[in-house]
Parts: sequence; structure tokens; C-alpha cells
Amino acid sequence: MFSQRIRQLRQERGLTQTEVAEEVHLSMRGYQDLELGRKPKYDTLLHIADFYGVSVDWLMGRTPRREVWKE
Repeated sequence: MFSQRIRQLRQERGLTQTEVAEEVHLSMRGYQDLELGRKPKYDTLLHIADFYGVSVDWLMGRTPRREVWKE
């Protein structure tokens, strides 16, 4: 689920894998591995969620809601 969602977000924004990798502090290969199914480390997961403005739960397939819940 995670790999599909980060690919979807990247494509929706018209970004390359290289552009996203730079923004979330990963090597190009490290980011490609995530899109190919490797599970992210915790800090990487947070960087990606913050970069796209989506919830970690949505990225991991735990909820259908993209929005970050805030009080």
C-alpha cells in the first residue's frame, strides 16, 4: 500500500523520483526502493508525510483519509 501511495502522490504532483528523493533526504536508489516495496524507516515516513501534507496512517493504508488530523 505504501509504495502505491507514494507513487500516486509523486505522479499527481508531476515530480520525478529524483526530486522527491532530494526533498525527503534520500538517495535516488533509496527512494526507488520505497516505490518498489521496501518499508520506510520511521524518520523517512515522517519526512514523506510532511512533504506531501498527508497523514502517516493514510500512507500506510490504515485509513482512507489523506488529511492530517489537527486540533
